[in-house]
Amino acid sequence: MRKLTVLALRAVICLIFAGSVFIQVVMLSLMTLDVTAEPDVALIRTPLVVLTVLGILALQVAVVCVWGLLTMVRRGTVFSTDAFGLVNIVTGAFAAASLLTFGLGVALAPGEAVPPGVVLLIGGVATMIAAVALIVLVLRALLIQAVQTDADARKMRTELDEVI
Repeated sequence: MRKLTVLALRAVICLIFAGSVFIQVVMLSLMTLDVTAEPDVALIRTPLVVLTVLGILALQVAVVCVWGLLTMVRRGTVFSTDAFGLVNIVTGAFAAASLLTFGLGVALAPGEAVPPGVVLLIGGVATMIAAVALIVLVLRALLIQAVQTDADARKMRTELDEVI
């Protein structure tokens, strides 16, 4: 991977992380104050804030792990067993985010505070996040094959060096 690509991805990761912290600190604080005005909406305030904060936290965990994988790419060590831990955490973070998003839809479904179409959209987002977790799981299987192929190539190279 080129240095420019890694640098660009790191800049995007920094923006994502900074934006998520901004949402957690500023936007959710403002939303908590604003939502209390209507009684129907006040009932969903706590689940809305808690599930949103936890969902953003899952995103932040995934972003930090991707940063670690980028560091491994830069060093040329991504095809090692050390990468499995980070990939497992990313998969778990996306799975948790999917469940939290689905939980948000369930929390918002009863009552008249949120239209049914919005709840359906939240369910669709939860499904898309689950799909990302499954894609990362498939990429983990590819990483396993790449690590095994790399280990086999090193073994063959060592045997060839002994013969020569």
